[in-house]
Amino acid sequence: MNFNSIKINEPQSPEEFEAYYLLRYKVLRKPWNKPLGSEKDEMEETGIHAWATDETNLVFGVCRLQFNSTEEAQLRFMGVAEFAQGKGIGKKLIDYLEGKAKEKGAKKMILQSRENAVPFYLKCGYSVVEKSFLMWGEIQHYLMEKELV
Repeated sequence: MNFNSIKINEPQSPEEFEAYYLLRYKVLRKPWNKPLGSEKDEMEETGIHAWATDETNLVFGVCRLQFNSTEEAQLRFMGVAEFAQGKGIGKKLIDYLEGKAKEKGAKKMILQSRENAVPFYLKCGYSVVEKSFLMWGEIQHYLMEKELV
């Protein structure tokens, strides 16, 4: 598999969004036996969605950017397909969405990281603010932030 041909952009068509949400579900909800549909929330329409695909539109990773205020943006629903983890795809998604946030004037990016992903976000320049919540009684999350300059 050629990970060098992966591009980051935004899904546009209904079919592209279907593939985007399917990967989000498979990575972030299905392993915990959550129902299809639980991978979405009320902010889908206002968020900026990014995905990593190859020339055949195979989806490698997904992430959403939302704005909590004019100065604070948040990364949500970051997921990379298991076969593609450790290949730099998550970092490319973050770089893309940080660029979008800066373009719109955000000064700070926050996110809620699952415990197992904290080392990844630390490598991307984020710092732990606090231990935040326990999802479904088993997945510890940490509030992390990064100043956008």
